[in-house]
Amino acid sequence: MQQLADTFWNLRGVYRVGGVLDIGTQMSLVRRPNGRFVVIDGCALDDAQRSALLALTGDGAQVDAVVHVHPFHTLHVEATHRLFPSARLHGTARHRRLFPSLPWSEAPMETWGGEHPFADMFDLSVPAGVDFDCPDERVHVASVLVRHRHSGIVHVDDTFNVIAAPGRLGAMLPQSSLRMHPMLARALRPERGAADAYAAWARALASHWADTRIVCAAHSAVRHLPAGGFAREVEGALERVSDTLERHRRRHG
Repeated sequence: MQQLADTFWNLRGVYRVGGVLDIGTQMSLVRRPNGRFVVIDGCALDDAQRSALLALTGDGAQVDAVVHVHPFHTLHVEATHRLFPSARLHGTARHRRLFPSLPWSEAPMETWGGEHPFADMFDLSVPAGVDFDCPDERVHVASVLVRHRHSGIVHVDDTFNVIAAPGRLGAMLPQSSLRMHPMLARALRPERGAADAYAAWARALASHWADTRIVCAAHSAVRHLPAGGFAREVEGALERVSDTLERHRRRHG
């Protein structure tokens, strides 16, 4: 468990593609102004991580809520609820559909507006122009991005990626800059203006969250950024998918 700010911790878990390549996954813990906690996502925890997490949160009793922000990150939803059974549970419409017996609170997260239950601490963003719950279940482009206002840290699953070598190699080889999800072309809605809507969303995010200095990404790493780095890297990521967006415009407008 890595403490990234006085009120923000990130935990990295193992997620193997095809049972072989570990591209990693994550969860984050954020302390609220009242001293209690919100958990973002869930992942498999080793004994040391689990012990540290429970020690910090009073054996889980100080966790007010768990929020699951990616509709296709579902492997650890039930286990995380068992770890924090008294916490309010929030997720997307797909989480509710897959786990109807769990005690979900409020509306699906992707529908929340500015006056959401954590507006005192989080800024949220959902990418425009793409299917949030994509019919092709291999396409995991969209999620609810979370920015912790106090620390300026962003927690994001899949919508932005950081390519990093696994294990010890990660300490020796450089990370990539922020990248858009490689299956963006399949996520864009087959309608006029979808590519422009996605590009406008990314540019607005680069501007509005420009002072972000840390991005916790699944997949695959925590990225530390210099001043102005978030805006530059989001704009750079958008430029790298310009051909994808242009092909969509030619086909759909």
